[in-house]
Amino acid sequence: MMRRLLPLFAVALTACGLHPLYGGGASGTVGATLRSVEVGPIDGRTGWLVRNKLIDRLTESGGAAPKYRLDVTLDDNITGFGIRGDRAVTRERRTLRARYQLVDLATGGVVLDATAGSDAGIDVVSSEYATVAAEQTAAERLAEVVADQIVARLGVYAARTAPPR
Repeated sequence: MMRRLLPLFAVALTACGLHPLYGGGASGTVGATLRSVEVGPIDGRTGWLVRNKLIDRLTESGGAAPKYRLDVTLDDNITGFGIRGDRAVTRERRTLRARYQLVDLATGGVVLDATAGSDAGIDVVSSEYATVAAEQTAAERLAEVVADQIVARLGVYAARTAPPR
């Protein structure tokens, strides 16, 4: 039953104007635009993680001459909650928010100004080492999520501003 509906579903999506964001793969408009983005430096350890994730995603099929620069500012915050009777924190929330701007290098103008963010919960345990390790692991996961959100939004921007074929 599902196999018979799949071609019908594909035709229906095409008829309503939906098309794949990364149509054409690395040689498509979106892939070419993403390869032409250079990532500016981002402050802090979490900034280093986010920048490396962005570089991995934007240049995975080979770099091109940069046409855009991506400027990212991070807000990395850990908040304790779940307070016990002895005022000890039992749970933390790590929040990573990014404000990013895509700058056209030819004009110096900002063509995209947006935000991305995510958060993660962390159990605070009696071992300080384990808590610090959990905070670092959360930072790595959040850097990946935020980088994915940024690249997805850049892809949408590239698809919307692509010249008509």
